[in-house]
Amino acid sequence: MPRAGVMTALFKEDNELSFFTAAETSAKTGAIAMNALQTATSETLLAAVLKSLDDDKGEDIVQINLRGKSEMGDYMVIASGRSTRQVTAMAEKLADKIKQEFGVICKTEGKETGDWVLIDTGDVIVHIFRPEVREFYQLEKMWQPGVATAS
Repeated sequence: MPRAGVMTALFKEDNELSFFTAAETSAKTGAIAMNALQTATSETLLAAVLKSLDDDKGEDIVQINLRGKSEMGDYMVIASGRSTRQVTAMAEKLADKIKQEFGVICKTEGKETGDWVLIDTGDVIVHIFRPEVREFYQLEKMWQPGVATAS
């Protein structure tokens, strides 16, 4: 590895020889890596969340538009996993994917027990439940319009 200030040769795609110092090369590499991150809009985050949950065999995936209903986020996604292990794995993979693709660090609650994991990406709130726990809390009925509640 060259020392700082030593000239190193890098070949461009068109095979022209260019000279950069090691510091310049590191700065350019970092800038390229930062540009590779996607822009984290509500819609792109929602699409990534839905794809991740679907890829991990999440069940009964429901998306709820919260715009105009709540200031906590733009969308809520509710999904089920078949076991505590699957719920925890889906949550960990989703949080890692959002961090890798968008540079967003998610706040996560409930991974220790795996019955109900909440993942807050900022604009998209994700709830992953075991089926029995989801049935008990019935969050969809609280947030979806026109769904009748039991008396």
